[in-house]
Amino acid sequence: MHHVHQPGPTAARISTAFPMVMSIDRSKSLQHPSCKLRLLKIRTKDSISHPIPSNHTPEIPPENDAPLCSTCSSLDLHAILHDGVPREHAIPIGNLTDILNKSNQCGLCNLIAIVIRRAWNLDKLPDIDISDITCALHTMECGYPNIPSYISPALMNICHRLHIQTFDRPRDVTAAMVAARSNLLLEIQLLGEDASKVGRTKELHGRRVGQNVDIALLKRWIHICEHEHGELCETVWWRGTGDVLPKSVRVVDVTRMAVVRAPPSCRFVALSYLWGGTGEEYWTTRANIKQRRAQGGLDVSVLPSTILDTIQLVRQLGERYLWIDALCIVQDDPKDKTVQIGVMELIYGSSAFTIFAAGGTSAHDPLPGIRPGTRDPKQQIAKIQGLHLAVPLILPCEAIASSAWDTRGWTYQEVMLSRRRIFLTPHHVHFECGKDIWSEDVIAERINLPWASHPLKYGGTGSFTFARAPLQGTSSAYMSHYMSIIGKYTRRRLTMESDIVNAVTALINAMAKGFKLAGGNPGRAFRFGMPIVDLELALVWQPTPNASCVRRATGDGNMTLWPSWSWAAWRGAVQYSEVSLFVDAQNGGVSPCITQSLVEQWHMVDGDGQLVPQDVRRTGRMAGSVEEANSSPYIIPKGDIDTQTLITENAPLQPGTLVFRTRSAHFNVTKADDVAGADPKANYATYSILSDVPRPSTLVGRVILPRSTHSPTSCEFIVLFRTNQTKGLYDEDTLGKRYFGCMLYVMAVQKMQDEKRMERVGVGVIFEHAWRNSTGEQKVVLLG
Repeated sequence: MHHVHQPGPTAARISTAFPMVMSIDRSKSLQHPSCKLRLLKIRTKDSISHPIPSNHTPEIPPENDAPLCSTCSSLDLHAILHDGVPREHAIPIGNLTDILNKSNQCGLCNLIAIVIRRAWNLDKLPDIDISDITCALHTMECGYPNIPSYISPALMNICHRLHIQTFDRPRDVTAAMVAARSNLLLEIQLLGEDASKVGRTKELHGRRVGQNVDIALLKRWIHICEHEHGELCETVWWRGTGDVLPKSVRVVDVTRMAVVRAPPSCRFVALSYLWGGTGEEYWTTRANIKQRRAQGGLDVSVLPSTILDTIQLVRQLGERYLWIDALCIVQDDPKDKTVQIGVMELIYGSSAFTIFAAGGTSAHDPLPGIRPGTRDPKQQIAKIQGLHLAVPLILPCEAIASSAWDTRGWTYQEVMLSRRRIFLTPHHVHFECGKDIWSEDVIAERINLPWASHPLKYGGTGSFTFARAPLQGTSSAYMSHYMSIIGKYTRRRLTMESDIVNAVTALINAMAKGFKLAGGNPGRAFRFGMPIVDLELALVWQPTPNASCVRRATGDGNMTLWPSWSWAAWRGAVQYSEVSLFVDAQNGGVSPCITQSLVEQWHMVDGDGQLVPQDVRRTGRMAGSVEEANSSPYIIPKGDIDTQTLITENAPLQPGTLVFRTRSAHFNVTKADDVAGADPKANYATYSILSDVPRPSTLVGRVILPRSTHSPTSCEFIVLFRTNQTKGLYDEDTLGKRYFGCMLYVMAVQKMQDEKRMERVGVGVIFEHAWRNSTGEQKVVLLG
């Protein structure tokens, strides 16, 4: 239980069956000349000269005011919400434990208790000490209208929310809230139906959420985006002007209930959902495709709930065509699947909007709110001093973060490529586009004023693929996008291991087209999920500490589909990071860099067993320091590779094998014990690379290896490229001070069983002078 002073019996009775608290506020607090605990009731008048007419609100049955405790009854909520209470004049409302104990006798204490219990997840953190936490109440305006500065300042303060300030918040609570993407602000909102009672319009106030989705509201959101947001939400910049859906793409005609060829330039909707396993009973196959082409040929009796409900929703929204992968791709036709997967970026990038079924764990779960009884938003509303106050429903980003949908591999590219999104979750429906985000429980869509900021503005899933076209001259700018995408994508799960590249192919295709990689040809620009033009940089991915250290295999145990140098060959999440990761395990997220390429030419074995030169970007030497200029730098191995002899002597070569000339050397490694933030139980660990020159066990570099690697042991390393430096990578007292580009990116390799090929074990860095002092050799590496 929580450590509190004399916990009362009522605290345990507070209902916890509510969605997490939400609603981000980025604004500054209102200025208010003075504030007392008891604010006098005042006559209010509209703060806007031309009140905005309200939308139709369902008739609410009469209800009595909730009872209040002595502290809360002394507050004048009308005055507080009309005039505002700045943070510096926050009104003390007592100890948190007292508020929790009074929650079943006081309506306002109950709302506050619901907000804090839910946001802080107190029922799952029973050992948190909250006995000394006190609370205070102030107000915050909810947003800024997108209006010229010369318009009356009264327009700038359309709405206040009650904000609960706590002194303080336990560290464990903060960590849990950040991990869950929860709103760190504790807020209570006034419903729009009562906004006029405090002299305000209904904009940015709360809205009642029913058991069923308000279809008219969804239509309004779509209409606003399509008719007012212009090119920002209409144009997909990475799509070529001639890019249209191939004739092979099918859609579901929800009017005729048939699977048909997509009419030229047709308007259609796409669906993103979870299969939750196989679905042979409803898939389109070679056996039923002919029947499904006919009117009424799509048998609704075999369709799962998610698909049935989506068809109903699409009809209600006035749309005709719907793309669903299980129905529009012939699932037992490998050729058809290959063609459809190859144009997935066009499908999701061309859809008018995408419906995201984020409320269940499989296709057999209903779409929340489309049919009666399929959702319960659990919106908490109380009438206090004649005003209807509500706990905001959880932010869209938290609703998505807590969903099974957000854990699956295929859904990542579907959301990234969709320009307009409708998410259906158990908590609410929300809409996202390139310009805005709206949800059912907040009146954030424009009624009269366009909003530059509002409570939901920064609370969506975000992550639109390259929302803006890149600046001219940024030919390698896509790599930062690529590294971020791979880091997020590999944290997700796949039912079929063989889908690891297929499930991100649409994003890769979009990058190839948008950034004109290999002339905009995705097949030449990427291999095994890795960009060829920037292959050197792509090679230095690192496994996250708790990745599984296991090669990815198909259902029949085949591991040869992906070479070891690709992240796709390994199960678990990966990341790209600069060299500081080797001294601080928490320093991920900053991209690595190349200061000089050290491999003259890269080759790859193609599907016919031929050795093909690869067009890999080379980075020239940059001017270094005086110390570097006076030393003997690393010399790049030169010389052509006799491809014919190599093929003959090693036939048959496995497609995807990288062949290149570099230098190789052996160094001892031992587990490092000085890495900040390292988890001693993680599957991967940082190892120190040691040399006996100039003296025994001199630290010369670092490498990340599976924790199961014996310590100490000897590893073979091959050189990749030159990179930057940071303190702690090597023994500066013994080997000399750092200089620009003094570290060499290296790969630890080992021989593959019964083969001449090598495979990746890990990636690290070694100080240049230490490599020069080693007894290395030049060799042609066959990296499988």
